[in-house]
Amino acid sequence: MSMVLRGAAAAAVVLGVGLLFTFEYGSVETVQTGFRGVAMEQNYRASAIPASIAANQLPEPIDRVEPEGELASAVYQNVQVLGDLTESEFLRTMTAITAWVSPEQGCTYCHAEGEELSSDSLYTKVVARKMLQMTRTINVDWGSHVQATGVTCYTCHRGQPVPTGIWFADPGRSPAHGMVGNPAGQNRPAAQVGLSSLPSDPFSTYLVGKEDPGIRVIGNTALPTGNNHSIKQAEWTYGLMIHMSESLGVNCTYCHNSRAFADWSQSPPQRTTAWHGIRMVRDVNAEYLLPLQGVFPAHRLGPEGDVAKVNCQTCHKGAYKPLFGAPMIADWPELARKGPAAPGQSAALGPRVPLQ
Repeated sequence: MSMVLRGAAAAAVVLGVGLLFTFEYGSVETVQTGFRGVAMEQNYRASAIPASIAANQLPEPIDRVEPEGELASAVYQNVQVLGDLTESEFLRTMTAITAWVSPEQGCTYCHAEGEELSSDSLYTKVVARKMLQMTRTINVDWGSHVQATGVTCYTCHRGQPVPTGIWFADPGRSPAHGMVGNPAGQNRPAAQVGLSSLPSDPFSTYLVGKEDPGIRVIGNTALPTGNNHSIKQAEWTYGLMIHMSESLGVNCTYCHNSRAFADWSQSPPQRTTAWHGIRMVRDVNAEYLLPLQGVFPAHRLGPEGDVAKVNCQTCHKGAYKPLFGAPMIADWPELARKGPAAPGQSAALGPRVPLQ
């Protein structure tokens, strides 16, 4: 070996040893959640907890108002979603939406300056109307997932016009030729699957359609008795599960018993809540976001030209419950009413299929 290579090797060793003793992860707190010996526990990095708590604080509350005055639909023109609120409730809700979504842009983010408030000339107003319908549907029809906590615009937006955690179809890489074949989105670490080599886009497969796409790792029967669940399905499922773990800041054992991952009878209650959450996300994407495909301008679309969609990260943002379970609809019952549907809006579909 030449002197140059020896010197490079020695430098690499010194650098590696130096890095090994320079960076520390900090202490890890372990909380036992199940019986001893079955690895049912949650691990938390103590140094990361303060930042997570700071990032999941509610904004200053807006004082409640008495439901006074006429209905908003009688006072203002073109109020298609919140027309069942009184004028006082309506103004309070509009003030809150501005603070939740566009605190810097103000009302003109959705209402064109110099035009009547009833004007729909800005695409942001059309989108906001659809999002209000979505918020009410989640609070009314998806208690199986959000329980009595509920959601508001702030759950996702956190003071930003475009929430973090949205996703678009992954264009991937061009299929390789020859023996390498198509990587199927694998072997290129992506943040949404925990920087693993799992398929980087499990969302297009599992979080868009209404029907059960077959989220599972093992088959229901042994081969060759009709079991057609492939290894690729297992890899996509693992990718989605890693995404859920990262989004909620929890281990796999938050929803699964480590002695029998597939067995519902041995799983914690959180698994049922997550099951409903997956179906709620599908419903939100199918009923409220995909229909906006022709509304968003080109610069708000993904590299494949598709509209932004939601996943677990959109609401949870690293917390096992969004905003660590802070009650949302307790202060905003106006967003927990079904209300009138806008023209062309179909009723949201709740979960109607048994657990699998």
